[in-house]
Amino acid sequence: MAGFVQIIEFQTSRPDEVRALGEEFRKNREAAGPGSSPVRMMACADRDNPGHYFNIVEFASYEEAMANSERADTTEFATRMMELCDGPTTFRNLDLRETAEMS
Repeated sequence: MAGFVQIIEFQTSRPDEVRALGEEFRKNREAAGPGSSPVRMMACADRDNPGHYFNIVEFASYEEAMANSERADTTEFATRMMELCDGPTTFRNLDLRETAEMS
């Protein structure tokens, strides 16, 4: 199974603004039409550490993720998101090995 997952870990005291920025980004990306983009994204809040969040973003491949990173709209989104964070952001770059749907 091919695939690539990026986990973006960040802290913010402005989660509603981060969520609104993400919504704006998704709407603009959909309107832009085809191009490199994620397959799936999950936004998560750390229950045990308030103000700590994770975005888990899945791509079809590492190459698709890198092409997405090079897009001007992605760069703009990342810059604006960092302005809403309370500190540095950590990125984890993972090769997807396996997925399973559990019932």
